Amino acid sequence: MSDQDTGLRPQEEGKADDLPLLTPEDHLKALGVEATPGGLFVSLWTGLRDAFFPPKLPPLQVTSKPVQVRDIWGFYGHQKKSYVTSVAIHVAVVALAFSLATNERVQMHMKQAVTLIAPDIAPYIPQTPKPKQTGGGGGGGARDPLPASKGKLPRVAPRQFTPPTAVVTNPNPKLVMEPTIVVPPDVNLPQINMAQFGDPLGRIGPPSSGPGSGGGIGSGRGGGVGPGSGPGFGPGEGGGFGGGVYRAGGGVSYPVVTYKIEPEYSEEARKAKYMGTVILYIEVNERGLPQNPRVIRPLGMGLDEKAIEAVMKWRFQPGRKDGKPVTVAAQVEVNFRLL
Repeated sequence: MSDQDTGLRPQEEGKADDLPLLTPEDHLKALGVEATPGGLFVSLWTGLRDAFFPPKLPPLQVTSKPVQVRDIWGFYGHQKKSYVTSVAIHVAVVALAFSLATNERVQMHMKQAVTLIAPDIAPYIPQTPKPKQTGGGGGGGARDPLPASKGKLPRVAPRQFTPPTAVVTNPNPKLVMEPTIVVPPDVNLPQINMAQFGDPLGRIGPPSSGPGSGGGIGSGRGGGVGPGSGPGFGPGEGGGFGGGVYRAGGGVSYPVVTYKIEPEYSEEARKAKYMGTVILYIEVNERGLPQNPRVIRPLGMGLDEKAIEAVMKWRFQPGRKDGKPVTVAAQVEVNFRLL
């Protein structure tokens, strides 16, 4: 084994006698471990004995002495002026509170009554949405001399390809298409348990498509059923059901206010400082003019009449159906506020 393998530095010539030879016991002493004479068994026995029967240590001798805290931190003591200052501040605060409570001006302001006006929270109350229904209607006929006969309505559809007829003139058509009317699907129509098509509001008699024109059944024109104009049902026009006034939704847009004026206050309401909101029903025609106003939620004191007077001067962009302006029903709110 070479000197490099052992990790020892070779001794220089002439200095071999100067370095003492180290034994294993010397290495253990350098690590702080005393070598146990007798070998491994003696060392094991000694460890077990110390674990189960440890040697008794001499009693602990306490050499520290307690130090009184007051001797270190009690130099400042308590000053009497601190008590006097605290009592003076508390007395001043209590005296100020009593003086404010017994002051005549303060008591006068506290006794003054304040009149509260209940706020108008109606615009913020959530309302249950109503099913959207369109107005309008339709009608038609085949220029028959007899009025339209009674019968069931055809199937509703968003578009009409074949108008209904009460009298079949071509029993063997080359292309069979089911007749329909243009009415929203959520509208409740009259139901008649009859086999032939006709007007549910017509008269019982021989089959007749009515004196109208343009196909359909009725006295109107346009391919629908009824006295109106269009592919719907009823006295209105443009399709749908119910009459000549449409309601927003189902393909009918809302009217939009383009010009409005503020309502004037009645003298009675001004003296009473009365405030609130009037809700009106109006119909906006094809030219954007309001008509047929009706009070839904009145306010009284002459403010309902003032609200109608102001709204009839408003101007609207009319509602539209299929790109054409139509008469649409709407509700408007007129607010009365005093500054």
